[in-house]
Amino acid sequence: MVIKPGNELPGYFHLVFTLPHDLNPIILCNKQVTLQILFSAVNETLQAFAKDPQWRLEGQLGFISVLHTWSQTLMDHFHLHCLIPAGALSFAKDRWVSARDSFLFRIDSLAKEFRKRYLHALKTVYLKEKLIFPGNTAGFGKKQTFEQLIQSLSKVKWIAYAKSPFAGPEQVLEYLGRYTHRVAISNNRIVSIDNGKVTFTYRDRKQNETRGMTIDADEFVRRFLLHILPKGFMKIRYFGFLAHKNKKQAIPLLRKLINPEAKLPEKVKETVQEMMLRVTGSDITCCPKCKKGKMIIIKNLPKPNRNSS
Repeated sequence: MVIKPGNELPGYFHLVFTLPHDLNPIILCNKQVTLQILFSAVNETLQAFAKDPQWRLEGQLGFISVLHTWSQTLMDHFHLHCLIPAGALSFAKDRWVSARDSFLFRIDSLAKEFRKRYLHALKTVYLKEKLIFPGNTAGFGKKQTFEQLIQSLSKVKWIAYAKSPFAGPEQVLEYLGRYTHRVAISNNRIVSIDNGKVTFTYRDRKQNETRGMTIDADEFVRRFLLHILPKGFMKIRYFGFLAHKNKKQAIPLLRKLINPEAKLPEKVKETVQEMMLRVTGSDITCCPKCKKGKMIIIKNLPKPNRNSS
């Protein structure tokens, strides 16, 4: 369950939905289709729960979803992080309905509904022949084998869980600034590259400690390439009243409904360098080695003329 922060303004819940690893071989060969289903299945699940009277919201949720595809050891691990304001916009658009004090929705119920919707959508695209099964996935191309997989996955428990909730918009912005645009591994986790092997650190969550792992360079590259998304695929998406088509009208309305007396901060005009310094505390113009030299822009290069021969 998710605990709601004790703020006058709505808090933010942080839910995570994970696909079972038995699907990984199919996903890796069909990222565009299967990961699109992940986004849509999670959205449909959350909006269906927000609509159900038993959860007392009976409105539209708004949330940001962020796709991650890796584990700490760079293996394929497909999961979706969802940042959700603690309430809903009523369908009549005349009030803000706050979530319960103790939780948003029951996690076990969410996981079951997510499982049902994802498998139904996956089976639909299979029947429409929108999936491919190359190499070691060829067996799943047989209808009987594929249906056996669907049946087995419909009987196991899927993982959905709630992380610690955000106390307010400042925490959400901090999360978005440092977490959403991560890649599978950052440079500071790579300890050494030597004699055809790569050593890197990872977090062992079961033991709650940081450990080291050494693997062949070829294996390291293979694992890293698992996380390249299809060209143009958006790994950060907005839904409900935060969707691009809704937010221009919904956000000003919600501000009035939640706290009509609130004074909005003035927009600050600042350069990219100033913004990064304010958000991260890092001066991006400073030399990363000597920490003293400054990068100075001498001239902006003109954009290439793509029409020229």
